[in-house]
Formats: sequence, structure tokens, C-alpha cells
Amino acid sequence: SWEAGTRLVTDPGDRPIKPSDLEIGAVAQVLPELPAGKERKLEDIGKDAVLLIRIRPAEFQLDAERLSWTHEGIIAFSKICSHMGCAVALYEQTTKHLLCPCHQSTFDVTRAAKVIFGPSARPLPQLAITVDDEGYLVAQAPFNEPVGPSFWERSS
Repeated sequence: SWEAGTRLVTDPGDRPIKPSDLEIGAVAQVLPELPAGKERKLEDIGKDAVLLIRIRPAEFQLDAERLSWTHEGIIAFSKICSHMGCAVALYEQTTKHLLCPCHQSTFDVTRAAKVIFGPSARPLPQLAITVDDEGYLVAQAPFNEPVGPSFWERSS
């Protein structure tokens, strides 16, 4: 459901988010804003959930392209583990690591969610973000790779 220009909204609450809403060290779960009249489906929540994490910009160890997908130290990753599809929900602020509680795959936020421990074979997909004319966080584009584990069925 992520497209270029789609606003990031709080989950729960469906409230658009500005960068100033997140302090350094903050983590927020967000979903794509829905067009008026459209209802959110449970299966979409499972695939669309994204974690926003704000760190100091100098702490990123990203190439120029991936750095351009962040905004003022805010980075966005799919919340769906690339190993078995569990919800990645634990953030360790000191190490800047995300942990999947199911099988302990650990991802380094500073290095584009690179796997540093556990059975996951690939990083969490990163959602490129920016701000719109009103200062709200929006997606720059859809995810550039499939969300979830490789065994999930993919539609073209």
C-alpha cells in the first residue's frame, strides 16, 4: 500500500507525523494513510506496518543513496521480519539494534538494518521517506524490495 507521497500515520490513531514528533531514540509504528472512504484491512496492516526510528544523523553508516532515504535522522523499516514474518518489535537504543523476538534475528539500524545475528538471511526492507509541503513525513516511493520472508507468495 506504500506509494510515493503516501503520508505516514500513527498506529493506532491514524494521525500524520512530523519529524518534530520524534525525539532522538524514539521509535514509532506507522501505517500508510488511507484515502477517504477506504477501510484498513487486517491483512494490509500485517504487510504495511513500518517502524520509524530517530537517531543522530552522524550515527548512520549508509551509502549516499540509502542516506537520501532518511530524513533528519529518521529512518523507516518494514516491521515484518525477513526470516519468518514475525513482528520486529524490540529496539535497543544503546546499540541501535532491532530484534525479532521469534528467532532473535538482530538488525543494525545504523547500517540499513543489516543482519548482525540470527537466522534472517537479508536486511529489513527500508522505506524511503521525506516530508511533504505541509511538513508531514511521506514515502518517497514504494518499498524497493519485497516485504516479509522469501517464502511469502508475491503478486506481480
